[in-house]
Amino acid sequence: MTTHNAGASSSVWLTQRRIRAHATMLALCLWGVCAIDYATPGLFDRAGNIKFQDFLQFPIAARLIAQGRPTELYDDQVLADGIRAIVGRETNVRLQYFYGPQVALPFIPLLPFRFLTQAGSWVTLSLLIYFACVYLLWRACPCLRPYPGLVFLCAAAYPPLFHFFVRGQLSAVVLACFTAACLAFLARRDLLAGIALGFLIFKPQFLVAVPFVLLFAQAWKILAGLVLSAAAQSAFAFLYFGPTVMRPYLNTLLHSASQPSTAELLYSPIQMHSLRTFWVLLIPWPPAVWTLYILSSLAAITIAAAIWKSSVTRPLRLSALILAAVLVNPHLYIYDLLALAPALLLVADWTLNHAQHPDTPALSWLLYLAFLLPMLGPISRWTHVQLSVPIFAALLWQLWRAQRAAVLTPLSS
Repeated sequence: MTTHNAGASSSVWLTQRRIRAHATMLALCLWGVCAIDYATPGLFDRAGNIKFQDFLQFPIAARLIAQGRPTELYDDQVLADGIRAIVGRETNVRLQYFYGPQVALPFIPLLPFRFLTQAGSWVTLSLLIYFACVYLLWRACPCLRPYPGLVFLCAAAYPPLFHFFVRGQLSAVVLACFTAACLAFLARRDLLAGIALGFLIFKPQFLVAVPFVLLFAQAWKILAGLVLSAAAQSAFAFLYFGPTVMRPYLNTLLHSASQPSTAELLYSPIQMHSLRTFWVLLIPWPPAVWTLYILSSLAAITIAAAIWKSSVTRPLRLSALILAAVLVNPHLYIYDLLALAPALLLVADWTLNHAQHPDTPALSWLLYLAFLLPMLGPISRWTHVQLSVPIFAALLWQLWRAQRAAVLTPLSS
């Protein structure tokens, strides 16, 4: 049996009925656990953890700005005191504020409310953003349109969504930026796509790979939009807050970039899903980690740029760009894998449209594993292998193979 025939026969196992059953079980397990854990009254869940604990930093930062104390945004002790004031007692929660000062501004209107109301309002809005993005992407995928129920069931079962919700993070905004870029690029509005990507400067680790991919691919219009957008947001923050606030922010950012382990807790790497932490878990020698991270990141950027420069369809170009952004991101927790949702949807649509393509069976399995394996991150504490990362890399590689295949249907780029 040839490799293609083996892949094709194995892909028959991934039927619509089985995918629906798996997504249903996964959604029931994840959200059932969440409902039981968060059913307790008050600030703490059944495990004794603060509900939506990552959200703590945003109302604290907003209050500092409202009180005219923005210079204290990057003082870890001030943040710890703010957490203690919300909780009402000592806690082992340790957070650092790594965002630009402008990120806290939208949370100022929530200050009159109690913390759980603030956090509940934010995660509710974020869920609306998430499902709105899924809806818009689904509408842009003609081969997925006959399956609205399955698409939204899988969206609800996506493991990073659960982690985003219980932590109260900002990942839905990252997804919104990538979704806006996708929709603009598919509509051939490259400058607008770049502007949408430039908004990611509020979480700059997502922009480590993207400008290089666009530069190597000579995608000048979208790169110009990215630079203009990122520069505009940075200029606004500098003019609004001044150098006395921006200087400590930049110092914090540079320190975390040069020594990322100092910004992470002991078990952070098992919750992360990018190339740097893959090597951190696998090799206990920092110089080798950095060497392998840089080399593998260059490989991911080069492959994504090659895909972008090829005659492959626009959805696959976008998917390659997002995969490279995720892989090269040096500080990517599971909840930030919401950013991968557009790539998963676009590639799924492509596989349905190219059912006879020789790479479709492999792409189907890689999509299935990319969706599921982030949930198994904690086992890497013992195996020292984060299984999701090789799958993301293999998916990027398979996209490169697909664009090189002679039987690829030539569609408009």
